Amino acid sequence: MTNQTSIHDEQSSTPLPSLKPNNLLVYVMAIACGMAVANLYYAQPLLHTLAEVFGTSIGTTGLIITMTQLGYVLGLVLIVPLGDLLERRRLITIVTAGTAIGLAGAAMSTGIGIFLLSCLAIGLTAVAAQVLVPFAAVLAEEGQRGAVIGRVMSGLLLGILLARTVSGLIADVYGWQAVFWFATFSMLVQTVVLWKMLPVSRGQMRLSYPALIGSIVHLLRDEPLLRRRIVYGTLGFASFSVFWTSLAFLLARPPYSYSDSLIGLFGLLGAAGALSASFAGKLHDKGHTRIGTGLLLSLIMIAFAIMGLFSTHLIAILIGVVLLDVGQQGSHILNQSVIYTLNPEARSRITTAYMTSFFFGGVVGSASAGYVFELAGWTGVSWLGGSFGIIAFLYWLTEFKTKQA
Repeated sequence: MTNQTSIHDEQSSTPLPSLKPNNLLVYVMAIACGMAVANLYYAQPLLHTLAEVFGTSIGTTGLIITMTQLGYVLGLVLIVPLGDLLERRRLITIVTAGTAIGLAGAAMSTGIGIFLLSCLAIGLTAVAAQVLVPFAAVLAEEGQRGAVIGRVMSGLLLGILLARTVSGLIADVYGWQAVFWFATFSMLVQTVVLWKMLPVSRGQMRLSYPALIGSIVHLLRDEPLLRRRIVYGTLGFASFSVFWTSLAFLLARPPYSYSDSLIGLFGLLGAAGALSASFAGKLHDKGHTRIGTGLLLSLIMIAFAIMGLFSTHLIAILIGVVLLDVGQQGSHILNQSVIYTLNPEARSRITTAYMTSFFFGGVVGSASAGYVFELAGWTGVSWLGGSFGIIAFLYWLTEFKTKQA
């Protein structure tokens, strides 16, 4: 890397790059995060197609997303804390290769049971992204950590959003199985690139694995800011998952009756959320975290109100997608920018505490969305997603009684 100062590995004199937002390695990590987490979302625009292929109900098919997110939660608990203990480059590349195996299993599935198990494996190993994000925080220059995290998270969020579009387009032309073969090949390529590009860096903790996992409980006990940001993140992602799990069912029916590729294109609208990531990181660096959080959480409520009241109007859905993505993704960046200032020696475990809760919110949102859609239609979905946003905003109002950011 050029024009970079150096920091040192926690346990040796090995020089590590000291990252600024525009360094090449930041872009490599951003792309890698996006490609890793995209695997969680390839199935979303295909849910109605998969329901037909496997002969399952809407509620059962919605469990595809739930199983993927459940696997991700398990990976966050069992794998991500190892970033504070093991050599990070090796950990990241092994887990990425594991994702390729899970994706190949999904591509070869002949029934819903095998597909659900493959989704669990995909989610379990897609947590490589959550080892990369705190790794970027370790390497970032002081005073630019929020901007570096924002840049890396922009790649991650674009991966989430473009996954739906790419999935829909590939499925319409080559079939749903081609989506997962494409993802398998992508993960194999990424494994090689990350092995060559990432610096060698070992976490500084010397605990046993059980003690390492147990120490997460102590972090939750000792860090009130972590607990507060967990609430925002969990409720925000629950809203987000309610919407994206239900959207394919809404758009596949009249008055829309869209194809997989058209449904997938809605992911492009969420690019506004990815673009807001860098902006949110800069808000944190400038000290505007509290007010920025409130404004972004309010967008979640507004989005569901618009989409619930005008569900048969395409323009209302389009506006809602943009507002929801900006609100949820922007607040997520602020949450991460805050928690990574708390304990530099425990960033991977802090990631585990936050992201486990975050994706648990996603599990609740996705698991309930399909059944709520079956029982109460889009109106019920709008009330469900909007309620999560309302609770988060009301909790934000309590910040003015505390000194917490």
